[in-house]
Amino acid sequence: MEVINTLGRRKTAVARVYMTKGKGNVTVNKKDYKVVFPIDVLQAKIVQPFQLTDTVNQFDVTVNVSGGGINGQVEAIRLGISRALVKENEEYKTLLKEEGLMTRDPRMVERKKPGQPKARKKFQFSKR
Repeated sequence: MEVINTLGRRKTAVARVYMTKGKGNVTVNKKDYKVVFPIDVLQAKIVQPFQLTDTVNQFDVTVNVSGGGINGQVEAIRLGISRALVKENEEYKTLLKEEGLMTRDPRMVERKKPGQPKARKKFQFSKR
């Protein structure tokens, strides 16, 4: 099996995922994912696609991720891994889609408008 290359995005985070057959090593920015994301909930999100498809410890994943915060980065990685698994085996698509892992979350930060301090907030209005 050659390298499967996919992309995952969430907010401003972009994750480039490279998946090969292996022993289940997940490397994020040349470090182990448990070092980069020390919180258990975030680690569970990264492993979630493998657990749903019963492919734990079958693939090595190398990820380059940039932009956004840690949660956005983890969800971008999760989407990239899910897409890579579907490239490997089309039958996984229904399993992952049921859990909502194949959907690119389109929610972004609303832009700041001129004449306002933030996107929706207005400066104090003085009647007189």
